[in-house]
Order: sequence, then structure tokens, then C-alpha cells
Amino acid sequence: MRSFVLNVTLIGSILTLLILSVFEFYRPYTGDFYFLKLSAYVLLVLAIVHLIFLYVLWFKIKEEELTDIPMRNLEYSLYAIFLFYIYKFYNSLFIMGSFENFDNHLIPDNFMTIQIMISILYFVLLALTFASFMLRKYRVGIYNFQDSDGIESWD
Repeated sequence: MRSFVLNVTLIGSILTLLILSVFEFYRPYTGDFYFLKLSAYVLLVLAIVHLIFLYVLWFKIKEEELTDIPMRNLEYSLYAIFLFYIYKFYNSLFIMGSFENFDNHLIPDNFMTIQIMISILYFVLLALTFASFMLRKYRVGIYNFQDSDGIESWD
């Protein structure tokens, strides 16, 4: 059961990040993909940090290692990325809610379908990211760097 939760979290996060990275280039009001827009690449850069954290989490669980300072720093950066995911989820809901404002414009037929799917994917990504935080806490351990771990101090 424990490895099942880990596998679902890892594989689900990877697949969700891949699908959302493709949809980041999609513009819902026009129904086209734009690859020259620099803002579409932000999620790809942040996804790299997310994937590195998932790899470190998997490695620590597989090798039964404890937490360390680089993992802590990586997780803290993932907290900021988590806030970005919340913003993207809210933004996808906002775009979906603005559909009625464009009654007189030509909107693609698949607008609502794609926006519902993107909103669901961002919600799933939020849930899986939170699950990875919980996996780290319960399977790898808490961050406790108060003791020196056997390192002599300069006293």
C-alpha cells in the first residue's frame, strides 16, 4: 500500500506536469498554440524543480535515507511553486468564468471542454504536490537539524 501511494504520486505528478506543460502553450480564446510566447515556458522551468524534488523523494524512500539540507531547500522552493500552481488553478477558473463575456466573439467550440480539463489537471497537480509533501514527512522524516549529527562544533 505504501509503494502504491508513492507510485501514484510520482507517476501522476509526472503525467500531470507533462500534460499541463503542453497546454501552457494553448490559448483558449483563439484555440491555437503559441510557442513564441515567453510566459508559456515558466511552467516548464518550474516543472524541472518539481521533478527534481520527486526524484529526490523517490531516492530517499528507496534508499531509506533521512532528510538533508539540500532536500529541505528544494522542498521550500516547491512551496513557492505550489503557490504558483494555486494561481494557475485560479486563473483557469477565471478564464472559464469569463466565457459569457465574449458572447459576440468567435470562441472555439472546445473552449469549455479544454478549460474544464485544465482546471481539473491543476487541481490534481495541487493534490499530488500536497501528497508528496506528506510522503516526505511520513516516509522520509521531518527536518530536524538542531542537533549537529555528530559534527564537532568550533567550541
